[in-house]
Amino acid sequence: MRSQRVLALLAAGALLSACQTAEPVRELPAPAKAPTVEGAWQDKNALVSTFQGGQFVTRTTDGYNAVLATGTYTVDPTGLVQVSFISAKTKKSQRANCQLATAAQLNCTSDSGAQFSLTRRADMPVAAAQPVQPMGTVTPPASLPN
Repeated sequence: MRSQRVLALLAAGALLSACQTAEPVRELPAPAKAPTVEGAWQDKNALVSTFQGGQFVTRTTDGYNAVLATGTYTVDPTGLVQVSFISAKTKKSQRANCQLATAAQLNCTSDSGAQFSLTRRADMPVAAAQPVQPMGTVTPPASLPN
């Protein structure tokens, strides 16, 4: 009787082992990363705004790289980018809400209702952006024309 139980268990084990496949387990691909606002963006006037680690700065691209505005930004779970900044010219605090339209276009509305778009500068990675200098200082170009 005992040997019949052992044979039955061995037969059941053999049947169960035959049901398993030898194929490797297929791993799911990593989820795609959502586009980020981090990096350099340019407006229609060729001003470059850099978003990096919660810090925001806008500079001229005329060779002087003068700071026009500095501030901070946050991104909420819906993707809304809230920017708070101070104009170097007027010394007034301003705000803008922005949303990524595409990975390369950021559409914004200022607190006064003005709408503008920024285009990602792929040629200027975040690391290439210059550090923020105190307002009112100007970084001269490498060489001035004669």
